[in-house]
Amino acid sequence: MSEIKTYHGKPGRLEAPIVALIGRPNAGKSTLFNRITKSRKAIVDPTPGVTRDRQYERVDWEERSFILVDTGGIEKPGRPEKDGDVMAGSIQEQTLQAVAEADVLLFLLDGREGVTPADFEVTALLRKSDKPVYFVVNKIDGEELEPTLLPPFYELGIELLWPISAEHGYGVRTLLDDLAGRLPQRQESALQHDDVIRIAVFGRPNVGKSSLVNRLLGEERMVVSDIPGTTRDSIDTVLTVNSRNYLLIDTAGIRRKGKVREKLEKFSIIKALAALERCDVALILISAEEGITEQDSRVIGYTQEQGKGCILVVNKWDLVTAEPAAQKRIMAEVAMATQFVSFAPVLSLSALTGRGVKKLLPTVAAVHEQFCRTFPTNRLNRLLRAAVEAHSPSLHRGRRIKLLYTTQIASRPPTFAIVTNYPKEIHFSYHRYLVNSFRKGLGLDKTPVKIVFRERKRRTISF
Repeated sequence: MSEIKTYHGKPGRLEAPIVALIGRPNAGKSTLFNRITKSRKAIVDPTPGVTRDRQYERVDWEERSFILVDTGGIEKPGRPEKDGDVMAGSIQEQTLQAVAEADVLLFLLDGREGVTPADFEVTALLRKSDKPVYFVVNKIDGEELEPTLLPPFYELGIELLWPISAEHGYGVRTLLDDLAGRLPQRQESALQHDDVIRIAVFGRPNVGKSSLVNRLLGEERMVVSDIPGTTRDSIDTVLTVNSRNYLLIDTAGIRRKGKVREKLEKFSIIKALAALERCDVALILISAEEGITEQDSRVIGYTQEQGKGCILVVNKWDLVTAEPAAQKRIMAEVAMATQFVSFAPVLSLSALTGRGVKKLLPTVAAVHEQFCRTFPTNRLNRLLRAAVEAHSPSLHRGRRIKLLYTTQIASRPPTFAIVTNYPKEIHFSYHRYLVNSFRKGLGLDKTPVKIVFRERKRRTISF
């Protein structure tokens, strides 16, 4: 018998904070966005199915993480002198939504063009928010230009301005250092304990995410905690089944990029992706009626970019129950499109009728168990030696690549470091071979496995 619990009180923030970048066209937003996202210190493996042209990106800076969002340019509407509203139309929509959804705001001003009426309007709106706001004056290429270009912006009534050059990098590090210190802090929460399996439900709109959560809860409606926000927010509910606790996170639907027109919906997508920070296992819902789509593959790619456990759930199976040929075709298409996550279990069910739903939580528990597993170093080194003996790495400029030893450096997912003499010269195919060898040798057939290569530290002789 399952027991439904509503978590009262604001849970600890586990998702990455959202930092919104707003400003007029040609103020340098894209340049600043690119400079910040390219300065990430995290090493990210290339993952198939992950688009790189999106306007939001995870950033790691000084051991803090956030999602940087380019909200689009604040354009002056047509004939503002007639309607008298500089903040009309899309300007107001974009800015209001950025203020409402982001945790921190970066308002980029054009240091060369100077202050405009739109800047006064946006500043007045930002003063009404309770969010941290950075007033960033761009196109200031050095300290010697500050006395000339900064003073006009103090007319906005701002005490602290941040002079930068997005193109040349002047002042950007100082800005990010201060920003990292003001990001919302992670808080301890009962939901962070190891005995709680955190599950996020992802998928395109109308694929049955909320229906599946409701079916698991045994309720006709979502049971929500008192977390402030709209229906576009992620909704958390704690479910206890057979003395095991699950945190269910129902997220907003993720549409194909071309269909994301409203800024409100765009932020819903970002908040859904931010929920990845909070989960251990992601359920990717695929419609049996529509089959797997390119956007489904992208969402799966997002989960692997974050190194999360993953289960592919083909919902609405009741629509093809009487069609064995259609069932085989759908499963074949799913297998073909998701070869890059061949370890992810695939389940077929119907959230509407309940058929097949009972096998979902046991599968989640099995994935989570492997996701958190740790191994002794001596077992890992025996496995590494056996893999190298069976298939040695290719030579590098006539020299042998030596894989010296390995150790586990993290779990969630299991992550292993291999020390070698030429870490940058190991071919991706051999990398994949080692991952498969570790996966098979350690019984990790349902979880992501990561291997990183580290260069052997050479001894220095001092006299």
